[in-house]
Amino acid sequence: MNAMVAVDESDWSFYALSWALDHLFINSPSTVEASERQEGDFWKVTVVHVTEPFHNFLYPAGTSGGAYYATTSVVESVKKAQEETAAVILSRALQICKDKMVQAETLTMTGDPKDVICQATEQMHVDLLVVGSRGLGMVKRAFLGSVSDYCAHHAACPVVIVKPPRESAATK
Repeated sequence: MNAMVAVDESDWSFYALSWALDHLFINSPSTVEASERQEGDFWKVTVVHVTEPFHNFLYPAGTSGGAYYATTSVVESVKKAQEETAAVILSRALQICKDKMVQAETLTMTGDPKDVICQATEQMHVDLLVVGSRGLGMVKRAFLGSVSDYCAHHAACPVVIVKPPRESAATK
């Protein structure tokens, strides 16, 4: 079985990763005796992080109506910062997997997270997608959009949306 867990910098996505590891990987190879292992019995997890592409927008400059493109150095700096952030996020995710003795692979992609995640589930033939939920209400979700809601309706596989624990949702 092939599971994909989407993570970003939010605590909710890491909670979803921990939840998935605790509930899906009960019989991971590290917890089953070697004599009891059979090929194909275990879940494989891919942790995916999607970065938004940097758009070289025009920035208005004063009241004269002039505008400028971001310089090449600014674009390179932003891309480098995004790469470093992705590396930190995936390193944290891999450490959680290691602590729970589950082997995982990581994947960094660029684009609109909801579209890229759904495309990746189809291309990688994922059996289950796990995403976290920020716990937005109906009105906020309608205005802000929701990656988890979009994935639930458009992914090519079953989707588990892991809500934050009750005490976290109540403190908002």
